[in-house]
Amino acid sequence: MFPFSNQSKASPTPDVPAVSAKTPDVHPLDALTHGAFSAQTSGERMACIREWLATSPGQEQLQQVFKELSGKDKGAAKLLREKLDEIKRSKTQATIALEWADKAQALLALSKLNLADALAWQRDAAKAGAPLSKEPLAGLKAQLVERVRAIEDLQHRVQVQREAAVLLAQRIEVLSTKPWTDAQSAQESLAADVAHWQTEAEALVADANWSSVDLRFVTQLHDAQAQLQLVWQAFQDALALTIAAANDVTAPLPKVPVWADELRLARGIPLEPVAAPAKPKVDPEVRAKASAQVAEVLTKLEHEMAQGHGKASAGAANALRQALKDNGRLIDDKLEAQAHAALVAAGELEGWQRWRADQLREELVAKAEGLLKRPEGQAIGGRKMQEQLRQLREQWKLTDQGGVPNHALWKRFDEACNEAHKVVEAWLEKMKTESAEHRAQRLALIDEVKAWAEANRVALDDDWKGFNRVLHQFGDRWREAGHIGEKMFAELQPLWKAAIDHAAEPLETLQKLSLEARHAMIDEARALGAEAMLRIDAVKALQQRWQAEAHRVPIDRRHEQKLWDAFRKPIDEAFNRKTAEREKAQSALSERDRAVLDASKALQAANASGDAQAIRSAMSALEAALSGQALAQAAVVAAGPAEVSTAAAPSEA
Repeated sequence: MFPFSNQSKASPTPDVPAVSAKTPDVHPLDALTHGAFSAQTSGERMACIREWLATSPGQEQLQQVFKELSGKDKGAAKLLREKLDEIKRSKTQATIALEWADKAQALLALSKLNLADALAWQRDAAKAGAPLSKEPLAGLKAQLVERVRAIEDLQHRVQVQREAAVLLAQRIEVLSTKPWTDAQSAQESLAADVAHWQTEAEALVADANWSSVDLRFVTQLHDAQAQLQLVWQAFQDALALTIAAANDVTAPLPKVPVWADELRLARGIPLEPVAAPAKPKVDPEVRAKASAQVAEVLTKLEHEMAQGHGKASAGAANALRQALKDNGRLIDDKLEAQAHAALVAAGELEGWQRWRADQLREELVAKAEGLLKRPEGQAIGGRKMQEQLRQLREQWKLTDQGGVPNHALWKRFDEACNEAHKVVEAWLEKMKTESAEHRAQRLALIDEVKAWAEANRVALDDDWKGFNRVLHQFGDRWREAGHIGEKMFAELQPLWKAAIDHAAEPLETLQKLSLEARHAMIDEARALGAEAMLRIDAVKALQQRWQAEAHRVPIDRRHEQKLWDAFRKPIDEAFNRKTAEREKAQSALSERDRAVLDASKALQAANASGDAQAIRSAMSALEAALSGQALAQAAVVAAGPAEVSTAAAPSEA
């Protein structure tokens, strides 16, 4: 950049005192900007602007100073433009943050929070560009995450409570197969466990987040509570009836078979053998049809188990159970036993698959938890972390297909992935900020190209090579302006193309005229080369015109070389023809020289012999040789002077 002084550096400094010079008017914004408008150099002006920006001036003042400086000092104006862009981004983010803060507070105020809405808030806020890492969104995000975690924990506790109810019911049912005295001794501990289960279930219902729990978990808890209460009440009634029958032989026996048989033996009543019910007679055709249906389903189940198809095996096992339910009374004992054995094997296969699926889930949990436990030198970047998290979640989905889910492992896996995703969020925030900066930088470059194009419709001092060099520098700055997304690049690229094409329009117009002139000179060179007598002065003048045009107007180097070769070719061919003619004349002169030398030697020999007749003959031969030599010399002179070489490439500026 240049100072605002209009005085030329080459002009002499006047000898008059400085007080006699006219004092320039002080700019009204000079005092506000700490002397930026009176600074003599661009560096001083930028230092003044930085010092003024440190005082946090208002936006109106920034815009006013930017308007004054934008046409005088691009470097100082760039500092102001960056500050204005930063203020604009801050206001935009503040507006977005206020909007999403209201939405978060509305979600937190709900007595019944939908987990999908809470998770969607964070995702949609990130997409909208809300600053989730800054207050108040950071605090609201933490509150939502904590409440979601509490609701998920409550749902997990409901599942645990349901499993506990099933185990208690199984304990009670097992006691019905043992002596009633064992059931009587275990009654007190069972009563305490049932009461404890009821207390925990009531605590779950009284939780503040119970209204936000999914309806299916509420139904599961109520069903488990009703089932346990029913089994426990039946156990107590049967045990009370058994104790009464043990004390009074006239009292009725309980409906529990094991306890009733035990009381019969105590009373001395023999036990009646249990006779297996005889199967009713069935039509042979109906029996054969039922056996064929069961055998077909059984064969399919055995085939799927042999192939190791877990999901297909589960479906085939269900089909076999339904077939036994429909036709079990019609088939023989052997086929029924074979079907039950296959069902047992299918259950074992399903259990193995569940165990294997849990193993795979534990491996995925370990990988997810290990993403943030790497050494400092081996930390994963944002993009790679995003890809690995996506792969882990896809693998978890594949593991869950066709298998029973494991909620405890899923909770650990999801928490580890969410913790690792914070690295991705920080990386995305950084990429978004850098992309905004690069966009602003590219827009500023486009504005700078437009301003330069309007101020430079003609090359300064007719220096079109310098004009072309500036255009190339703009192109280099555009390529080095930082990474932006494909969508943003598609938005900015047409603007850049329009600006740079407008800036290059004067040079392209001149290049078209230069190409026409060069093609005309090529035609002129062909005409000169085709003439019988090559005019050296015209060739030199044409070459000088070509060199002047090449110095004045730059074009693409490859195209320029092709044009130069086309221009040089006819002239080189003409000079090659003239060179061949001269060499031919020179060879003829050499033969005349040898003839003169031979004639002079013959004259010397004749003089030595003293024969007058021989001397006269030798002299006549010498005169004839000398005459032929003169004619050959004239032919060489007529061939013209040495040609001008055109082998040199066009000179570079």
